[in-house]
Formats: sequence, C-alpha cells, structure tokens
Amino acid sequence: MVLAPVFAALAACGGSDPASIDPASISLAEVETSVRPADYAPDTAATTAADAPVTDASPDGQSVADAPTTAADAPAAATETPTGNKSLASVTAVGGRDPLKQPFASNSIWNMPIGSGARFVRANLNSRPGNNIWAQMPGIDDEKIILKPTAPLVNINYSSAAWTGRNRCSATGGLMYQVPMPSNYVIPNTNKNSSAVFLMRDGRTLVQTQPVARCTAGGPATSFAKFSNVDLYDSGITGAHGGSGLSAIGGSIRLGELRPGTTTGPRHALKVNVYAKEALFRCTTRSACSRWPATTSDSYAVGWYGSATGNGNTAMKMGALLAIPGSTSITSLRLETTPAKQLAWTLQNYGAYIVDDTYAPGFDISAEDGPDGSKRAEFRRDWGFDMNQKVQGNTAWMRDIQRLMRALNVVDNNSPTSIGGGGTPRQPLAPAIAP
Repeated sequence: MVLAPVFAALAACGGSDPASIDPASISLAEVETSVRPADYAPDTAATTAADAPVTDASPDGQSVADAPTTAADAPAAATETPTGNKSLASVTAVGGRDPLKQPFASNSIWNMPIGSGARFVRANLNSRPGNNIWAQMPGIDDEKIILKPTAPLVNINYSSAAWTGRNRCSATGGLMYQVPMPSNYVIPNTNKNSSAVFLMRDGRTLVQTQPVARCTAGGPATSFAKFSNVDLYDSGITGAHGGSGLSAIGGSIRLGELRPGTTTGPRHALKVNVYAKEALFRCTTRSACSRWPATTSDSYAVGWYGSATGNGNTAMKMGALLAIPGSTSITSLRLETTPAKQLAWTLQNYGAYIVDDTYAPGFDISAEDGPDGSKRAEFRRDWGFDMNQKVQGNTAWMRDIQRLMRALNVVDNNSPTSIGGGGTPRQPLAPAIAP
C-alpha cells in the first residue's frame, strides 16, 4: 500500500513477447511514481498531530477512533486469535524454530500449511499487469524489520508527509512511539510503503507503523500511521500493511531464506501486493472489498478495485490466500531458475496472502530490509541477478514470476476455523515457540 501523484495515462501494449514491443510507445509514468494516491491514509492512520498516547484498539487492528461507524463501510471483522484447524491435534510439530526468524504461533496464518480440504478458485492474475511492459515483475516491498530490543530508544514523531511526495525526514507533529533502534541505522526518505516493525524491551511486543523514515543516524524517526501492537508468540495476524491491516513481519521473505543449496522455499506463507485496479473484485461497498484475515481494504477501494476490467471474481479480494493447487505439477510450469522453483514449493505448500495494492501496474513480494541487511542484496549475491525486475527485461527470473502468477488460485475456504483450507496440512506444523 502506498502512493502519491496521479499517474499519467498509460498506453496499452499488444503482443505476447515483451521484446517485440517498442518501449518508446509505453509510458513509464504509471510504474515509476509512488505506490499510493497523494491523499492516501490507511484506515488505521493517526490523522492528528499525534501528541496523544496510542489509543486502545479494537480486535481488527483499527484504532477505536478511526473504526468505521456504519455497517456498509465496515470491513469484515477478523479475530487476532484463530480458533484453530480441526486437524491440528493429529499433526506433530518437529525441529526447532527461532522466533525472531519465524515468529508467531504454529497455527498462525503465517505458519499454517495449505490443507487437503482447500477449495480452489482461479485467481486469473494478469502476468503483464496493466498490459505495461514496465510493470514490476516482481517488485519488492521492503519491510523494515528491526528486532533489536536492547538498542537505544528512538523517538518516532508524526509526519503528515505520508504519500504526498513531501519529505518524510521532518516531523510535523509530536511523539508517536519510542522504539529500540540501532544508532547507526538509517531509513532514507522515499515515497514507498516503508512498513516497519520493532521488537520492544520485553522481547515479545511488536510495534508496527508506516511509512517510516529516519534520515540521520542517531536522530529521531518519523511516521504517519499507528497500528495495534501484537505479541511475537501469538497469532500475529494484524499490522502495518494499511491496505489490508495485515502484518509487516509475518509472511516476509527473511534473510537466510530463498538461498542456494535447497530445493524447498520458505516454510511459511508469503505476502504479495497485486495491481488491484484489475486483479481484485470490483466491490461497491467497503465491506465487500476484503476477506478474512484482512481487517480492512484501501480507503479508495470502491471505484478502484477491479475497475480496469470489471472484475467479477468474488474470491479475489484484499486478504485472499493464493496458492498453487496440489494437483499442479511444479515440473509442468517449466521454471527456469532455482529461486523460482523454491518459491513454487512455498506457494504450493503454504501460499501467499494479498496484503496491499501496488497501485501502479506490478506484482510485489514482501521482503526483509533492516539493520541486519537487505534481502534484495543477499539475493543478488546468491543468484547473480536482481530480485526486483520489470516485464520489459524479459529475463528468466521475470518469466518465472509470470508463470507462478498464472498458476495461482484462491483458497476460497480459508477461514479462522480452516486456515489454509482445513484437512490434513501438506507439511508438518512449525515447532512451537515460547518466551
């Protein structure tokens, strides 16, 4: 979720081979600007100068003051504590698990495998979003994952810059949070999502906010939106993806994952952003724009989601769980790169949640970027090519991401009582963790 200036009109392109299209005939404007409208504000955003302490929050992760007041506009409620999967008792968790590398309970949405009871509906994702050869394929939604509870406390002050295009470096209001952050860690000014998560002194409370900037080492930081705190050892559903209300750490591709030497990918669900203007259901009320576990949708969802295509696929809503059906042979996808084969394994066994709108044509994957390093940089060192690419590049990695997109279906019966579709999980549960 993110955005800024209104995009310039985009010329549609024809043909199936990106190399056969004249790049000069395609506008870059729609894909090179920021990721959200200039006046965008998440439903959970602090809309005042934030001198007041954090308000109590409702279970869906929205601050009470900002919660919708009419039934028509209210998103479907989500609980922060899943009631479980009927097959949990028959499955044994094996091995060890570092809660800082793979947080949350074994039956969290972020850790539950796809089940044998999953009912699939085609997602019908366009692998050239917006028919734009400059579309990100994939883009990387960098999440600022800062799990340093003993680091010095740093003030995060309110900034109204958000996605307006103004400089986020300067505060325009008062204190929002004090969080542990390494003194030398800098978060440059951008117009991207910049969702962030901080582990507090108690070693279990996670504070999430966006969009964060800290332009000077040792100085204060700024942000715009407040979200409910979650527990590192609980279900961890909600957080600082303002387009869905979902977590800024659960589902992220972390450092140490998607690396050479293995045939399997991350053993947890992933997170993706889609071009909602064509990919999501054309909803007419806010309550119809999202589905569990999302607690909300973008404030501009009505009139934007699905508007490019008149999308009538009611399964494709913000919060949908996407996966490659077990009946699909990964070999049949004819993937060219090893990391794509690893991703295919994860998408078939755990899936990926839609957590935000790219706003510009593209398909984004959430990945770690923090004081411990950048997943983008690690990926480049490991594989010799960039993790983020565009359709126009027509590389093997880009083509593989397109193949994965086309293979994705919606797990239409994903729910609090049948996470991943229910039945027998395709993989053993993640080992339990405790403080």
